[in-house]
Amino acid sequence: MRILMVLTSYDRVVDGGPKTGFWLETFTAAYYAFADAGADIALASPIGGQPPIDPNSDRPGNPPETVKRFKGDQTARAALADTLCLDQVVCDDFDAVFYAGGHGPMWDLAEDRVSRALIAAMHAAGRPIALVGHGPAALCRVADATGRPLVEGRRVTAAANSEEQATGLAEFLPFLLEDELARLGALYSRGPDGAAYVVCDGVLITGQNANASAGAAKALLDSLHQRRS
Repeated sequence: MRILMVLTSYDRVVDGGPKTGFWLETFTAAYYAFADAGADIALASPIGGQPPIDPNSDRPGNPPETVKRFKGDQTARAALADTLCLDQVVCDDFDAVFYAGGHGPMWDLAEDRVSRALIAAMHAAGRPIALVGHGPAALCRVADATGRPLVEGRRVTAAANSEEQATGLAEFLPFLLEDELARLGALYSRGPDGAAYVVCDGVLITGQNANASAGAAKALLDSLHQRRS
């Protein structure tokens, strides 16, 4: 099985503002779930190369186990430093796609036309799509075959308003993801702040935050296995 992982290329909340990017654990927890399951993994981002890591997700101290593993994994680190440009990706080459979180996707992946086309094509083909934390921002401008928002009437989760307020960055964001998904007609639900909350609606899998990354990755693998059985 071949899985594409998509990360943001956006590195600032606002011009001259705090640095952002992708949240490291949302990547590492899923990456090792896929690697340990024997998947062939490819990494991509809107502009390719090294995606920016949100510095708040890579602080000294006691990092999550998958982050520790990544720090000592030269193969994974080299792959992350040389991601494909999204416009190089061929949808038919992949069985599933996973979008990592972090605030960066709120700016670039939310509006990226190549990402929109990728998600629409994967959905039309019935291939699993998992998005975690702020990764579901990539769903917000995607339309289905009828031109309606892809998320309309679909059960989803994503970073909650209260979780945004706790970061102190809510006022800088282009929109609040919980509110935007609801505005588009999605059936948004959430767990407590920080909960490993995952929602599955057919091939669409969403996780609320970094703690949900492993669960969302497992749900994606389960979906692939069901399709193959």
